[in-house]
Amino acid sequence: MRAWQVERRKRTRHLIELGGLVVKAGIVELTGDDRVAIYGALIWMANKLQSEDGEHARALWIAKGKQAFEIERKERKKETTSEETPHDEA
Repeated sequence: MRAWQVERRKRTRHLIELGGLVVKAGIVELTGDDRVAIYGALIWMANKLQSEDGEHARALWIAKGKQAFEIERKERKKETTSEETPHDEA
């Protein structure tokens, strides 16, 4: 495979992962899949990051994201554990 193909696939995967985060956060459902609203929100985020409050906003968002990923990880672990445990059928 050529180098440009490898890079294109990497970029495509990266974009898909970012889109997945938009879905995972519930943004698609909450906006009714309104692309203009989603884009506007992303622009608002970029402006916020460029403002004097940018570092504070970034720190808050990172903490919230870590918390959400940790909750998700624990829920997946709990589901996996409950699937492995045999259930009595009576």
